[in-house]
Amino acid sequence: MTVSTDLSGAWRLTGDGVDIPATVPGCVHADLLAAGRIPDPFRDDNENAVAWVGRADWTVTRRIGWTGPRPDRIDLVFDGLDTVARVELDGTTLGETRNMHRSYRFDVTSLIGADSELAVRFTSAYTEAQRVADLVGPRPNAYPEPFQFVRKMACSFGWDWGPTLVTAGIWRPVRLEAWSTARIAAVRPLCTYTGWGGKLDLTAEIERTRDRALSARILLDGAEIASLAAGDDGVRAELDLPDVMPWNPRGHGEPALHTLTVVLTDGDQELDRWERRVGFRTAHIDRTPDEAGTRFVIHVNDAPVLAKGVNWIPDDIFPSRMTRERYELRLRQAADAGINLIRVWGGGIYEDRAFYEVCDELGLMVWQDFLFACACYPEEEPLRSEVVAEARENVTRLSPHPSLITWNGNNENLWLRGASGWTEQPGGDLSWGEKYYLDILPAIVSELDPSRPYQAGSPWSGSWEHEPNDPDRQTFHSWEVWNRQDYRHYLDSAPRFVAEFGWQAPPAWRTLRDAISDDPMLPDSPGVLHHQKAEDGNGKLARGLAPHFPEPASTEAWHYLTQLNQVRAVRTGVEHWRSHWPHTAGTIVWQLNDLWPVTSWAAIDGAGRFKPLYHALREMYADRALTVQTRDGGPVVAVLNDSAQRWTGRLDITAVPAAVPASAAVSAAFPASAAIPAAAPAVVSVEVDVAPRSVALVPFEAAGAAGVAATLGEARALWFAADHGYEDPGLTVTAERVPGGLDVHVSAVGLARDLLLQADRLHPDAVVDRGFVTLLPGESAVWHVRAPVDLDPGAVKDPWVLTDLATVLRDQHRNSHGSS
Repeated sequence: MTVSTDLSGAWRLTGDGVDIPATVPGCVHADLLAAGRIPDPFRDDNENAVAWVGRADWTVTRRIGWTGPRPDRIDLVFDGLDTVARVELDGTTLGETRNMHRSYRFDVTSLIGADSELAVRFTSAYTEAQRVADLVGPRPNAYPEPFQFVRKMACSFGWDWGPTLVTAGIWRPVRLEAWSTARIAAVRPLCTYTGWGGKLDLTAEIERTRDRALSARILLDGAEIASLAAGDDGVRAELDLPDVMPWNPRGHGEPALHTLTVVLTDGDQELDRWERRVGFRTAHIDRTPDEAGTRFVIHVNDAPVLAKGVNWIPDDIFPSRMTRERYELRLRQAADAGINLIRVWGGGIYEDRAFYEVCDELGLMVWQDFLFACACYPEEEPLRSEVVAEARENVTRLSPHPSLITWNGNNENLWLRGASGWTEQPGGDLSWGEKYYLDILPAIVSELDPSRPYQAGSPWSGSWEHEPNDPDRQTFHSWEVWNRQDYRHYLDSAPRFVAEFGWQAPPAWRTLRDAISDDPMLPDSPGVLHHQKAEDGNGKLARGLAPHFPEPASTEAWHYLTQLNQVRAVRTGVEHWRSHWPHTAGTIVWQLNDLWPVTSWAAIDGAGRFKPLYHALREMYADRALTVQTRDGGPVVAVLNDSAQRWTGRLDITAVPAAVPASAAVSAAFPASAAIPAAAPAVVSVEVDVAPRSVALVPFEAAGAAGVAATLGEARALWFAADHGYEDPGLTVTAERVPGGLDVHVSAVGLARDLLLQADRLHPDAVVDRGFVTLLPGESAVWHVRAPVDLDPGAVKDPWVLTDLATVLRDQHRNSHGSS
């Protein structure tokens, strides 16, 4: 039986005059931070003060030994080395590594003693990148750092939302494995499902030290389903399993999982065992042409699935700090927001097994990028063989996970080479990665995992006959909006699948304040600008506000208005595109998460706090939702039904009064209303043409209305003629202590648009269950605030804890005109 000895824990770090304790798994930055040798790189501009760490060489060491009986083999196994390393045992070089995304195994049987010194010597990734660049020539990319020359997490070199913190270290577990006769080297179970049941296509690779007749037993949920003779190098089985339950994506049934076990035996002796939870499902993408272009509709178990997605970046710039608990927290937050698809973006990592296991359990579909992003990648050695080995290992490693439904060749490289003019830059006429995306990677997926569809890139129109980022063909990245256009331009088109789009906003107030010591802290003060990595990011924020709101009069107003603008922008896109299902078959918001405190597109900030966008995603991605859209110059209410049941009821259309005097009875009737029968079949969006039957939708100036409310059951959509108003909503606010925090009750006499309660202003660990909320005249709502300490109910009335749009704008108006 294979025996494993964990080598995680206490090591020693030396280099650049440093000699300190180290922790494995870990990285140099984390060790230096724990020892007090560097300042917190997340605070102010300390990122610059620690830049030297990524350019230095480092060594980690510890004593290891073997004192028991000698098996046939003792292997030293690294699940991940970041990145350029020489591994030595008692001064003997075992091997060298140049790829963060691979595992490594070294035979130390004849070398390990009772007390041996293990040393891993890391060369700076910058040194390696320069070495490779000197060999293959320059290559253009979207950022000034050389990430395309080394197989390492690209965003550790910085991105337009991330710091430049170039890590080194043993970033995944390390162990000794002792075994005799044979071991299971890898298992690749391809589990599919049809109407009659499941099919298991299993390949198990075996490594041997002795030529003996071996057997493999295959068990499902503890019951043996096959017993086979093992070949020289493995086992292959194709089994029909009529009694298994299918794995379904979130919202489409249960994500049923089964325990699959492979046991390698020599007679009655068990030599090795492999076990995972697997799911049976069939995934494909409909990419057939139609009269509008080319579809891109995800199907699971032969049913079309509306993709309600988010892009995922590494959740920590130091990924060795990630735990299963943290993965589970973040992914459950995604599922709770109505998300059903996570795209693992190509500038990050192939995530830990725990990430995919949690996605399996939650029914979250995973779109996995191969790790290429925003650059021309050399196709020559020494990189080519690394790319092949990395891809083969990770396609095999991730194959058990039913959540993984598609492989994607790269992020934006097929598009940006032409769109960014890379062909005219130094190295633009050299190899650039096309063979990876159109030849090598699809061949690897076809060989090792034909159960999953492959796509060459995102965006990609399907061939060079069309521009890669063609909205009418397959996947589309919508970045003209935000970079150069107002978010209302989302309404100009209905792409087939929107794989990236988004709008920036700063993080939660406490996150910003904890990271920045500027006094005063202003939108353009040095610390705030350092935590804004996008090119002209603050300028784009300001230009994005200008069509909708007056210029903010304070940092607090800037913070509130930019967060509101982020919500409105993303809501505009999601609801518009969702109303075009299945023509537009999904949206993947950029982005779910952050890896440090920064102004970015994220819904959850770098401290793990929810931005208002997170709460808005729950509304946009709800199984049943409404939205008011314009078709042929007239209004319609789109009834968005992504549930498995037919949705029927009375659609109430009500005009919202622009203002109700404080003295008026809150029960006064709204200016106009109408009731219309509505019905939407399961997983269908229908449009209800309301204009001919509702005086609620006459010109607003004539009706004296501010907007329209559409209600069907518990779903509501609001549409307003103007971005804002100044009328006092006449709020009444009371807060009461309840177990675990406060319940905050708010009622409005008039129209109260975009109320926001910022719980982190009450306590750093306080949370609230709602983002922006609009109350119509006479309505009330309750915010549930929870914290690990007792909260003062009176603090709810402190400045900026609870505010609404009209109050913010009136204060700005007074400040800009002075007081009389």
